[in-house]
Amino acid sequence: MKIAGLGFRSTVTPSALQHALTQIETDIDALAVLETKATTAGFHSFAETSDMALLFVPEDEIRDIKTPTQSPRIQSRFGTGSVAEALALAAAYRYGSARLISPRLATADGLATVALAEVQTP
Repeated sequence: MKIAGLGFRSTVTPSALQHALTQIETDIDALAVLETKATTAGFHSFAETSDMALLFVPEDEIRDIKTPTQSPRIQSRFGTGSVAEALALAAAYRYGSARLISPRLATADGLATVALAEVQTP
């Protein structure tokens, strides 16, 4: 199972989210986003047209997750180096062990980031 973590600004547009996902060049089974961002207008519009499973992750689940990408601003705010990477991993951990298979990628406009994790099967 492959889960994409989506980090985004409050001003994100549906097209920025779609563009972020096109950077992941593989099939995605589910999208993970912060619970607190679920009602953001751009995400809400995007989600209405998406047929992927949506996984909402509380902020406390991403705190202290080690990520390869490190942003001091994100570390200070969320307790992890990358929201997108931490979301992908936190959601994948719900199904067992996980590994990050694509580190954070950002859209050119800086409105969204995406990372991909895969659930490890024994």
